[in-house]
Amino acid sequence: MKIRIGSGAGYGGDRLEPAIQLMEKGNLDYIGFECLAERTIAIAQEQKRIDPNKGYNHLLEYRMEQVIPLAYKNKIKVITNMGAANPEKAAEIIADLAKKAGAHGMKIAAVTGDDVLEQVKNQENLMILETGQPLSSIQENIVSANAYLGALPIVEALQNGADIIVTGRVADPSLFLAPMIYEFGWSMDDFDNLGKGTLIGHLLECAAQVCGGYFADPGVKEVPELWVLGFPLVEVDETGDGFVTKIQESGGLVNTATCTEQMLYEIHDPQNYFTPDCVADFSKVEFHELEKDKIAFKGGSGSQATDTFKVSVGYRNGFLGEGEISYGGVNCLKRAELAIEILQKRLEGKDLSDLRFELIGVNSINPLNQSNPIGEPSEVRVRVAGRSSSAAIARQIGLEAEALYTNGPAGGGGATQHLSEQISIASVLLPKSEVKTNIIYQTID
Repeated sequence: MKIRIGSGAGYGGDRLEPAIQLMEKGNLDYIGFECLAERTIAIAQEQKRIDPNKGYNHLLEYRMEQVIPLAYKNKIKVITNMGAANPEKAAEIIADLAKKAGAHGMKIAAVTGDDVLEQVKNQENLMILETGQPLSSIQENIVSANAYLGALPIVEALQNGADIIVTGRVADPSLFLAPMIYEFGWSMDDFDNLGKGTLIGHLLECAAQVCGGYFADPGVKEVPELWVLGFPLVEVDETGDGFVTKIQESGGLVNTATCTEQMLYEIHDPQNYFTPDCVADFSKVEFHELEKDKIAFKGGSGSQATDTFKVSVGYRNGFLGEGEISYGGVNCLKRAELAIEILQKRLEGKDLSDLRFELIGVNSINPLNQSNPIGEPSEVRVRVAGRSSSAAIARQIGLEAEALYTNGPAGGGGATQHLSEQISIASVLLPKSEVKTNIIYQTID
């Protein structure tokens, strides 16, 4: 028995065309849309707080209007975390769109339970993983807490006949692992197969990256036709072995290098990759080419999962003020450096932290040093940014940058300023026993 699983998105604002191409030509059984980054759900929680009918992915309607008819016609099951902070409302919207599409009998499931704000608030002695500080140190500023759920509630929804499953926070590879557990009857104690399925999920979760996006480097790693870049699909059997490929007509490429880069992307330890479903081991994975753009994989494994869920805690972390202005022409670098000196003096002594002064195109990414001098550029843009607990103080940064029009060096132009409240993320570990999931179903008449 074999199944085919496609990737429909690798982040919240991803393109839709490659997903539609997969659903039309990929002979898929499943497609997963991974649309939540680390801070996304905290921002979504804030949107939901302002309007209880919001908090789901902003492209949900746009995507589902086109996905539902194809899913219904081609009998493709859809799994997505586009529910973000509000999977129940997202499921209602999907159901309404399914009715309009005439998708009679389609069953939609919403997975809830990842919102663990109350559980986190009631837990003592939780420590922030990134800093080692107690969570109580940011207690007053916490706005959200969402656990990275695993594949199990998605498997339950599939067992109950769901055609479209929308979740909140779920570990990225679990979205793709769930169909394998369901279809092949893998036990949740079969950690080797869960590790293999986690590898597959990790290859698929970032969509275009395994097809050459984020891989391309002109003259070093050439990737053809990135403007029509395709998304990947995997064919896998009950042993957990299979291959990753893409639609032949799409741009990009799939080779052992793209697969290896994606396998190593955003994992702390290839031998011990902690997920809610298992501790995956990618250290013995091998890729080999079957044919052009078709790469076989084998060697994934795993061991028992931990008894905790990782939780992303969103908290208010002050305000970010930003200001920019450009200088061009002869002596522009010296004028820009003078502008920064003025800004440094003007902002000196104010209640600002993380204050940065940058020359974009000169030292904003790689700081200058004596062994890496730069010649005179034809243009340069000054950027200053800093954080404050006070919105008024943070706003001064942009105001001072704009004031350089007439209070700074000659020839400044294109000044901009921006103020935003900062939502930051802290990670904690919460016992799995504290998390209760629920699934809500709707069937289209």
